[in-house]
Amino acid sequence: MVSAPQFGPHPELTTKQINAIARCLSDPRRFEILQKVAGNSCTACSDLRTTFPITAPTLSHHLKELESVGLIDSSRRGKFMDITFHRETWNAYLAALQKI
Repeated sequence: MVSAPQFGPHPELTTKQINAIARCLSDPRRFEILQKVAGNSCTACSDLRTTFPITAPTLSHHLKELESVGLIDSSRRGKFMDITFHRETWNAYLAALQKI
């Protein structure tokens, strides 16, 4: 796993981070989950469970993968988990792809 990137106002990803994000997004279900999370300011994990017909452990695995590359962040609210999209990481990834 790769640590989530830490960014200032103008993030720039390393080659290792770009490769990790690409590998993470190569899973179609993971990409669908990211799209759902990105469409909201904050998404409850329980909403993802009802949207995608996968088991809780599988969803947890996908979320951990997305978080490990810095595309999402999760926070606990009692027994619930909220997921937020890291647009800065996404924009840095897109900027890196545009340099190709």
